[in-house]
Amino acid sequence: MGIVAILFIILLLLNVPLAYTIGLSSLAFFFVTPDASMAIPVQKMVSSTQSFPLLAVPFFVMAGNLMNATGITRRLIYFSMILTGHMRGGLAHVSCVLAALMGGISGSANADAAMTARILGPDMEKRHYTKGYSASVIALSSLITATIPPGVGLILYGVTGGVSIGKLFIAGVIPGILMMFILMFTSGRIANKRQYPVENDRPPTFKEVCKGIKEGIFALLFPLILIVGIRFGLFTASEAGAFAVVYALVIGVFVYKELTWKSFYEVMINTAKDNGVIMLIIMMAGIFGYGLTYDRVPQTMAELIVGVSENRWVVFAIIMVFVFVAGMFMEATVNTLLLTPIFLPIATAFGFDPVHFGIVFMTTITMGGMTPPVGVTMYTTCSLLKCPVEDYVKECIPFVGAVVFEVAVLSIFPQIFMWLPNMVFGG
Repeated sequence: MGIVAILFIILLLLNVPLAYTIGLSSLAFFFVTPDASMAIPVQKMVSSTQSFPLLAVPFFVMAGNLMNATGITRRLIYFSMILTGHMRGGLAHVSCVLAALMGGISGSANADAAMTARILGPDMEKRHYTKGYSASVIALSSLITATIPPGVGLILYGVTGGVSIGKLFIAGVIPGILMMFILMFTSGRIANKRQYPVENDRPPTFKEVCKGIKEGIFALLFPLILIVGIRFGLFTASEAGAFAVVYALVIGVFVYKELTWKSFYEVMINTAKDNGVIMLIIMMAGIFGYGLTYDRVPQTMAELIVGVSENRWVVFAIIMVFVFVAGMFMEATVNTLLLTPIFLPIATAFGFDPVHFGIVFMTTITMGGMTPPVGVTMYTTCSLLKCPVEDYVKECIPFVGAVVFEVAVLSIFPQIFMWLPNMVFGG
């Protein structure tokens, strides 16, 4: 796999799209391996898509696009403003709450950050928030999508690693909510120090909160319906995706009545583009995965890591540092597909629960996208807010530190969130 790694890095530095980078570098393996049949890449490209649980991905992507087109996003912003508008730096808090409410619907940290930057960015600038602060809050709060169900990353991790998607969904709830509060605390401390303005001069009344819940009830119920449905066998994770599409259509057409034929057409176009990118990456990763298995890369990596230390926590820390660095250079979807087959067997061999490992793994690997030098979410947010990257890097330090603190706590004390999936599904 040495030639594959070299070619991969060269193509990456040349800014070749990631799907083609993975595919071309993986094909090189078959040219330099004498007994490898050239029919295998085609077989692996096809077989990597023949997974029933994988059907959840295109369905949830479509459901997210539908919900964005039905007015649900606007109603959730209104609800978030009611809850946090009385706090100093209220729009920063709105970003954190909105990420928790919308994260499971958009399913992508980059998509969530782009949406929030377009919606809240102009108002943040009017209230004289520094661009670095605004970009940091928006980018790092989008990290909540890594664990809030039904995030696409959790589905891909579950499919690739053979882990229960239902358990992953439920296990991600508490870490996502905890991250929301940690980031709100961090942004609040900075806002108070700089005396950023408040949006409302008083906390919300009970009546106002109830009105906000009423406006956004169908979006707020969405993750709950999915989790309950999966737990009680009403549908599988893949069938839940199909249900989510029907649910979004019903809400958009019959309840809010905001889904027009024009917006539906745009939804279908965006869904086709999004799914095309994801499926192409999955197909290319299938070829890459064959090369990894053929050359016994997971076993070699395991032996290398164990050679450093046999302490399970040192091994866990090494893995997380590696995936964090990988996340700085490649998008989380790609890293999930490439690194799960390598590191999950090592983690389970050292006694870590695959669900516990998955939540920490997905949080860490997604956080790489918010950091230099090549963080995709970082560049997306800075571009939309016209924020210099150096300003972002300086301002994001306390937010990254807060997330690292949470990751460390969740790693050492998994009982903080693992009690929930163990209670629902059994230990």
